[in-house]
Amino acid sequence: MKKLPLGIQSFRKLIEEDCVYVDKTHYIYDLINGASCYFLSRPRRFGKSLLLDTIGEVLSGNKELFKGLWIYDSSYAFEEHPVIRLDMSNISNETPEILKTAMLLTLQERIQDEGFDISGGILSHTFKRLIELLYRKYGQKVVVLIDEYDKPILDHIDDIATAEANRKVIRGFYGILKSMDPYLRFTFITGVSKFTKTSLFSELNNLTDITMEENYADICGIPVECLDFYFTDHINNLKTHKRFKSCESIRDKILEWYDGYSWNGESKLLNPFSLLNFFNSKKFSGFWYSSGTPKLLLDYIRKHPESYTNLKNTRITESMLDSVDIANITIEPVLFQTGYLTVTGIPPTSGMPIYEVDIPNFEVRDAFSLHVLAALTESNDVRAGQARLDIDDALKAGDLQKMLETLRRLFASIPYQLQGGDEAYYHSIFYVAMKVLGFDMDVEVPVSKGRVDAVLELDDYVYVMEFKYESCAPDASKDNKQQLFDKALDKAMCQIKDRGYHKKYIGSGKTVYLAAFAFLGRDDIEMKVESVE
Repeated sequence: MKKLPLGIQSFRKLIEEDCVYVDKTHYIYDLINGASCYFLSRPRRFGKSLLLDTIGEVLSGNKELFKGLWIYDSSYAFEEHPVIRLDMSNISNETPEILKTAMLLTLQERIQDEGFDISGGILSHTFKRLIELLYRKYGQKVVVLIDEYDKPILDHIDDIATAEANRKVIRGFYGILKSMDPYLRFTFITGVSKFTKTSLFSELNNLTDITMEENYADICGIPVECLDFYFTDHINNLKTHKRFKSCESIRDKILEWYDGYSWNGESKLLNPFSLLNFFNSKKFSGFWYSSGTPKLLLDYIRKHPESYTNLKNTRITESMLDSVDIANITIEPVLFQTGYLTVTGIPPTSGMPIYEVDIPNFEVRDAFSLHVLAALTESNDVRAGQARLDIDDALKAGDLQKMLETLRRLFASIPYQLQGGDEAYYHSIFYVAMKVLGFDMDVEVPVSKGRVDAVLELDDYVYVMEFKYESCAPDASKDNKQQLFDKALDKAMCQIKDRGYHKKYIGSGKTVYLAAFAFLGRDDIEMKVESVE
């Protein structure tokens, strides 16, 4: 049984230690024989670094490493080229000055190794001279591979001034590549985010972006059809483990947790980081998600909780994917680029492609919802997780009063500065709580006479929900509060009945609950419930 390449980003090490390698060399062959300058955006921990290292070994002429792989028996000649490899995730970037110094030191290490003498401390000039001297020394054009190009920006995305200053540094650095084209055989740049070309790569106008290209949709990640071919021994090994003896299909469970990523809406990919960690630990867990969540996302959702409720079946154009800019970031492209949304379909259109996107799998949905709930209420993950269990028990037992008590405790943890002044805010947090439970709750469900705030359909129950918010003075008396509650609850219940929100579920064989919720703020929540058969 081949070893699992946990934490290995070196192709040479992976091959020499007899690790599993999902063959991507046919893509590398096509890249090398196509254009000469590429860009690829993929989420973190999705195989970008290994891809770059593999490309570096191919273009370094190390053919014997590829014995048994597709490219070994291809027509590729394995010519030896000098390779410059820059991993921006290993370069300090606290300030633009530190970034310049750290990049310069990285180049100077290579300069010393090659025995070159390059005077001066100008970053762009040093990079330019290194390329020229490598070309002259080896008599072959140079290969430039840049990994995590956007790290100096993403690390400071909540500090616009530093992010913008770092952007200017790396923009000038990358811009050198266009003028060095006569000396370059191949250039490949990867990153997580896809910032607008005009803001970062304006001078590098020969860059071919393959992020959404059909031919390269599977260049990173593990295709579903490769799961059995490469990991059969590891799946069979799990069948003897006590934890999986009752599992009807380990393979189906793996796909439910870690599959679902796509960049063309057709082929499906598993997250390699999560899959390898699953086989190693022999348990299902949120490995990829636990490795870090962009603070930017949680901060945005904290300010705009309704943005989370609108993620399901979101549509986004390709131009929107290209519209991410430092000072004007919107949530959909950021969620897509960082791996929290994936392409589920591309409907036919005569114009620019439209991508239907959704959360890819259970791992992302479960962990992300839990962290969003904790962020919105500023409770810790343990407290949010306990609320999740309590609401789960209440819903399955049809005990809505118990659910209300849990909601009160949850909403009471909302900081005063985060509280919204309308029902949409509280509706959003309730929706997040339901998503945390793994329930597929529909929001803003269209019916003939309007839109239902929320519908939750279980095996035995259907909950038709309407939310109302009433403004209430902090020092309002108990009687005044009760009058406001009664007014809001009656209004919500009448709206459900008058507009027939529940009628489509009558006759389904399930108990239908009409649930009216009234919010006066934080823990001031009341509920009125009626059941219909």
